[in-house]
Amino acid sequence: MSPEKFTKKPLPLEEQLELLRQRGLVVLDESLALRCLAHHNYYRLSVYRIPFSVPEKPDRFKPGTTFNDLWSLYDFDRSLCALVTEATKQIEISARSQWAYRLAHAYGPMAYENQDVFHDNTHHQKCLAELDKALKQSHEAFVAHHKKKYGMEHLPIWAACEVMSFGTLSRFYHNIRRNGDRKCIAGQYRLSAAVFSSVLHHMVYVRNICAHHARLWNRQFTITLTIPHNPDVLAQSVVRSVHQTRCIYNTLVLLAYLMDIIDPCNTWGQRIRQLIQQQKFPVVSHMGFPNDWHQLPIWKKSHNIDIQKLDGTRIEPPQGLDAHSSTPSGDILPAIPT
Repeated sequence: MSPEKFTKKPLPLEEQLELLRQRGLVVLDESLALRCLAHHNYYRLSVYRIPFSVPEKPDRFKPGTTFNDLWSLYDFDRSLCALVTEATKQIEISARSQWAYRLAHAYGPMAYENQDVFHDNTHHQKCLAELDKALKQSHEAFVAHHKKKYGMEHLPIWAACEVMSFGTLSRFYHNIRRNGDRKCIAGQYRLSAAVFSSVLHHMVYVRNICAHHARLWNRQFTITLTIPHNPDVLAQSVVRSVHQTRCIYNTLVLLAYLMDIIDPCNTWGQRIRQLIQQQKFPVVSHMGFPNDWHQLPIWKKSHNIDIQKLDGTRIEPPQGLDAHSSTPSGDILPAIPT
């Protein structure tokens, strides 16, 4: 069967609005609707009509649906994306710091160049190429400083991590050879190495969805999280059904948990809860939320997370590698400045 010939033509804003009316949408404020269509694209907004559509008739709105209903759902998704972006930025910065700190003390300032530190040489070379490209394209003053003062094309790990992408960081972490190194980094967040690797990969994926301004709130994720079984605050708050794990709920749980680790005084979880509860439309039923979600530990700000202090972190001596480290084996490393 041959594909149907595309015959659609672009419509002026007024005709776009009239088409929505013909499909049953109630427009209470025409000037608002026209402005929204002008600045946010009919095609972009149209995907938010699906929850308001008549079953089996996706081009027909349920009786009484208004443009304000459509716009409110769109605006909710924008606010959700902003909060998710805020949290993933904090997690990226924290993970960079932990990755660089561990490897620098175990293997020296240029640890990321040491092939023996990483498991798969092909993946390691790809990561180095990505980082090299980022360094060459960077206009940061500290990059120019290292080139001018030290003649360094490749920066020490604690500086290089500041220009690498979140995706490159995720791949560098996943490829670390020694499980002890991965466990040490993941342990700062009270997570297993496998779960933390999954979290980084997933958060890169989610952050990119937000960066491209794509629909987030009811998306079915293709890259999902490995469900953690500890600590208790996570085990008691995540959902485990196959359908729900592809929704955003578990992502929000992990983001709230990690934000509490990174900044115990943050208000991110409360703002997510407030945003959800402000919605007239029952968004939670499309996002994988359990019915009793607001009673679960992660959404109660009074919950206590046993946060591992970063001072006193013990670095295990590398086995069979040239560590290039001045830290005596078994010594306690100095605290990371806060």
